[in-house]
Amino acid sequence: MSTLTAALYGALAVYLGGWFLGFWTGNFSLLLFVLTLVTLAYWLAERFRFKPAREAAAAELERQDAARRAELASKGIDKVDGDVAVAKERLLMQPWWLDWTAGLFPVILIVFLLRSFLFEPFKIPSGSMIPTLLVGDLILVNKFHYGVRLPVINQKIIDNNPVKRGDVMVFRYPVDPRQDYIKRVVGLPGDTVAWINQKLTVNGQPVPTTAQGEFFEADSLRYEPQFTEKLGDVEHKILVDPRRQSWFGPDPKTFPFANQCRYTAEGVTCTVPPGHYFMMGDNRDNSQDSRYWGFVPDENIVGKAFFVWMNFGNLGRIGAFH
Repeated sequence: MSTLTAALYGALAVYLGGWFLGFWTGNFSLLLFVLTLVTLAYWLAERFRFKPAREAAAAELERQDAARRAELASKGIDKVDGDVAVAKERLLMQPWWLDWTAGLFPVILIVFLLRSFLFEPFKIPSGSMIPTLLVGDLILVNKFHYGVRLPVINQKIIDNNPVKRGDVMVFRYPVDPRQDYIKRVVGLPGDTVAWINQKLTVNGQPVPTTAQGEFFEADSLRYEPQFTEKLGDVEHKILVDPRRQSWFGPDPKTFPFANQCRYTAEGVTCTVPPGHYFMMGDNRDNSQDSRYWGFVPDENIVGKAFFVWMNFGNLGRIGAFH
């Protein structure tokens, strides 16, 4: 078993090393699920086989020692050298391969359950959600806000709150579901969303915006025009810079339901299909979102982002956000 355990740890090291070095894209949910199953198997084996066997061996050692002492006592020898306490302790000791598998099962199980059904941490890798979220923000995502989903396959089994315009949502990137993206919900199923000449309208109604001066973007070392936008009941800040207006062009797109979108040199207009959502970043001129790669299906939803729990470069970032 020690050889098998060493081989499993070796495979884990290769997988994590290749993931870290960029040779392949890892799936942490699947990895955590597999680790839970493997450590559960070891835990069950320890509970019902290995531990009882060690206890039986220790009990047999004690029995043999007691029999030896009784035999010597019957011959008038009361003082006997030797103590089996140390040997018994070694017999009962858990070997390393069980300590690092069965011993980790409770911890891995708790992490798996918390991450799958309650809250999951994420790190903001890009500036597409500036000024709401900055690069380096460590955020928490509520996994049960929109409903309970089975881990790995992401199948919803219990409904909860509906998705609302203005929610900041983490979802599996439709182009590559192995990656997680974070954007703001702009369009719900059936909505017609238009981004024309850097102006957002939903169902023909302009989304209210108010100028808020300039925002200093540390990554580009530039000041960007900042606005307050109100989507549904959510008021939040966005960046829109006329100097960096995006070019969409009339070229045809190939994502699912692309026929629901119309592209011109001025922008894009899309009607959101049933069971899908239209997502945009708050950094409107620096965000790859539904304007480029299409709609997010309901089954890709991971959860609602709601709290910055740490930013090592700026502790003032800690707190809730909209």
